[in-house]
Amino acid sequence: MTRLGELERAVMDVLWDSVPGTSDGVTVREVADALRGRELAYTTVMTVLDRLAGKGMVQREREGRAWRYRAAASREAHIAQLMLDALDLGGSRDAALVRFARSVTGTEADVLRAALGDEADGAAGLTDRIEDPRAGRARAADEATDR
Repeated sequence: MTRLGELERAVMDVLWDSVPGTSDGVTVREVADALRGRELAYTTVMTVLDRLAGKGMVQREREGRAWRYRAAASREAHIAQLMLDALDLGGSRDAALVRFARSVTGTEADVLRAALGDEADGAAGLTDRIEDPRAGRARAADEATDR
């Protein structure tokens, strides 16, 4: 998985925050408008989106003379892949996982337990039921304590 630079991450945040999975995507102009506080040139945003498409991070579809862009994967899928890539950096995966598990909050531990329980039960998985990642922690924790 590709690590993102600061501007690439800002562009991806616009896509993740403004484009639902069923949307046709957004244009370069719409992304540039969302990033207007950064005072970026239209061509800069276009170049970043083109590079993200080349990296497989975004999908694009032609609409007239313009392109419409949307994220190729969810923010959560991207973060999960980054975490898996970090585990592959070397050393002991088990030791890294144990250290990570010891660093999470109680609520986060409950979410992990629930997800692992779902996986063991062969269910679709907890993350498939969480729509808003910020609200998901509390909702997932509630689900975990209901078991």
